[in-house]
Amino acid sequence: MDFGVVLQTNPPAWRTVGLAQQAEEHGFDHVWTFDSHLLWQEPYVIYSAILAATHRVTVGPMVTNPATRDWTVTASVFATLNEMYGNRTVCGIGRGDSAVRVLNGKPTTLKEVREATHVIRELANCRPVELNGTTLQFPWARTSSLEVWVAAYGPLALKAAGEVGDGFILQLADVDIAKWMIGSVRDAAEKAGRDPDAITFCVAAPMYVGEDTPESWEHMREQSRWFGGMVGNHVADIVAKYGDSGTVPQALTDYIKGREGYDYNEHGQAGNTHTDFVPDEIVDRFCVLGTAEDHVAKLKELKDIGVDQFAGYLQHDNKEETLRVYGETIVPALREHVTAKA
Repeated sequence: MDFGVVLQTNPPAWRTVGLAQQAEEHGFDHVWTFDSHLLWQEPYVIYSAILAATHRVTVGPMVTNPATRDWTVTASVFATLNEMYGNRTVCGIGRGDSAVRVLNGKPTTLKEVREATHVIRELANCRPVELNGTTLQFPWARTSSLEVWVAAYGPLALKAAGEVGDGFILQLADVDIAKWMIGSVRDAAEKAGRDPDAITFCVAAPMYVGEDTPESWEHMREQSRWFGGMVGNHVADIVAKYGDSGTVPQALTDYIKGREGYDYNEHGQAGNTHTDFVPDEIVDRFCVLGTAEDHVAKLKELKDIGVDQFAGYLQHDNKEETLRVYGETIVPALREHVTAKA
C-alpha cells in the first residue's frame, strides 16, 4: 500500500512545504492539497516549491474541478511541473465543491468531468487533443506524463470514474462503503472494455493517532468531525438526485438527515460549528483514528478490499506526531517486507 498526506494551503506557504518535506521523510509517497482558491492559497504555486524542496513525492490536488480553471491551463501547469521536476504530479478531479459553491456556483456535470479529464490528460501527456473545433498540443512538452484520478460518490460518478479515470478517489474510509464503491468502479471499467486492475484505488480520510482512553477518543473525534460534514455535502447531492434509499448504501445516506446547512467559511476546519449532526459512529467509520495498532488493523482491511493508497487528511492539532508514528510504525507494517537474507 502507498501512502499520501492531504494538506490545506493555509499561510504561510513555507509551513505547507515543511509538512510536505516531513511527509517525504516519513515515507509518504504523495502530497495532496485542497484546491479552493478563495479559501486557501493557490496550490499550484506551492506545488512548485514542494517539488523543489523534495526528492521523491508526487503532488496534486484532491481535488480540482472543470469549472474554476480552464482545462488547457490546468494541463499546462501539470506539464510544466513535470518538465521541470520529472513527472511527479497527479491530477485529482471531481465535479467541484467548495471552489465552486463559494462563488455561488454549482458542481459541474459528469459530461464536463469526462471531457476535462480527456483534455487535461492528452495535453499533459504531450499528445494532441480536439477542443472547440480545433486540434491543440503543447509544442514545448516533450517528457511530461500525467495520470488523472476521478473522485466520486454517486452511481453515475462511479461509472464515470471506471470508464475514464486512471485512478479513483474515495473520500471516506468506511470499509463496507469502500468495498461497494470500488466494486462499482471496477464493474464500470470492465463493461467499458478497460482493465479494472489498471485503475489505482485511493481512499482518503482524516488520520489521527492517539491513546486508547475515553478522553483521547473524544478529542480525536472532535478534531475529525468536520470530515463528516464535508462528505455530507456530496451525500446531500446524491440524496437530492436519487432519494435516500436503494441507490447507494444507506450507511452513507442516513446520517445526513439532521444536516441543516453548511458554512464554507469553516470548510475543512477542526472544531467547526455546523457538524453537530455527525454522530461519533460516523466519525469512527469514515476516519482512521486510534492507536497505531488501530490504524494498522483498519488499513489492512482497506488493503484487502483493493485499496492501493491511503491518503490521510492532516487538518488537526497533532500533525507532526501523526506523521512520525506513521513513518516509524504504520507505514512499515503495510509495506511489502523484504529480508536481506532468505
